[in-house]
Amino acid sequence: MSRIPADVEELRQRTRTFIRDVVMPAEPHPGDYLDEAVLADLKAKAKEAGVFAPHVPTEWGGQGVPIELWSPVFQEAGYSPIGPAVLNCMAPDEGNMHMLAQIATQEQKERFLAPLAAGDVRSSFAMTEPHPGTGSDPSALSTRAVKDGDEWVINGDKRFISGAELSSFFIVMAATDAEESAAATEGSGSAQARKGQAATMFLVPKDTPGVSVGRSIHTVDRTIAGGHPYVHFDDVRVPASAILGEPGKGFAYAQVRLAPARLTHCMRWLGLARRALDTALDRAEHREAFGDVLARQGLVQELIAQSVIDIETSDAMITKTSEVLATDAKEANSRSSIAKVYCSEAVYRVIDRAIQITGGDGVSDQLPLIQYLNDVRPFRIYDGATETHKFAISRRASSKRRKEVAAGAPRLDNVGEAR
Repeated sequence: MSRIPADVEELRQRTRTFIRDVVMPAEPHPGDYLDEAVLADLKAKAKEAGVFAPHVPTEWGGQGVPIELWSPVFQEAGYSPIGPAVLNCMAPDEGNMHMLAQIATQEQKERFLAPLAAGDVRSSFAMTEPHPGTGSDPSALSTRAVKDGDEWVINGDKRFISGAELSSFFIVMAATDAEESAAATEGSGSAQARKGQAATMFLVPKDTPGVSVGRSIHTVDRTIAGGHPYVHFDDVRVPASAILGEPGKGFAYAQVRLAPARLTHCMRWLGLARRALDTALDRAEHREAFGDVLARQGLVQELIAQSVIDIETSDAMITKTSEVLATDAKEANSRSSIAKVYCSEAVYRVIDRAIQITGGDGVSDQLPLIQYLNDVRPFRIYDGATETHKFAISRRASSKRRKEVAAGAPRLDNVGEAR
């Protein structure tokens, strides 16, 4: 970690100490959710320790760490499954804060970002919909917003809206009239814009008439409080001031949020993978079998070595992608897809190996490892399924090579004429 500036390194060290000394002793029993009163107390202690909201600009009460340096601090937070929630850098709020800081008006920042950054409220990003609506394919967006005088009327159903049961407001992605938003979509370069599709983001308080939170969807993970329920928008009327950014630019704004959000998931989960490996190393050092400790037995050494390789490779991918997050959105989107696919699978492998090394305790609630596995398994689906990202990665690679050949690069598959 010596490559990072001294002030960020100092924050990382303080975060490391806070997580181990204050947060880990307060962790709930594996499989249980963190009590809200305990969370509130831990948040207050995080503020006192000066480690709260590391990613938030200082003007909104955060630590002001630049995005390219989030990873060292986020990994320390993720060493505990509740650490990111305590430090207010957990999804979906963290991604929403980043997007609000980038796009929102000053009035919107004061109304929505300020209390969110302070940890006083929670939020949700409402994009995913029931079939045949949008999931990994944003072009399937079915929730619609129609302009009516000085207001917009939103109708549609969302599902799997993480944290919605405890949210104070939603950032709602809705399809809007393409012609009405033509000026905004022109030149955006997105596939949706080229198809004549448009979408707009709206800031919608939960208590707006017509908004209702439906049934919750039970999942195996326990890190996101507020569940993953359905949310319904029935003739929801909002003023023009509720639009986040400009009308018709919702798809472009989604990338402002999604590329960093994919990567911050990688950062947090990598911290948990380090915790799992440490647990396995401790067990391997002290558990004897067949005349020696596990740490000196070849099969266990293979498991440990592969986990170290997965962690270090993931860390390098995250670092490389972080370097372009603030300067090259297109490159960041491409790299974050690669990092998301690799890290989501590598973290799972590391935790799975740790369970194997710890044996029966690993699959019990005597250790938290099996809950860690439950927590990280959905990451291969959240923020775009692995298969969707692989599809995009492959298309980008093929497109890049076609352009190189078209520009004069020689084809390398030619074998010449047969003799």
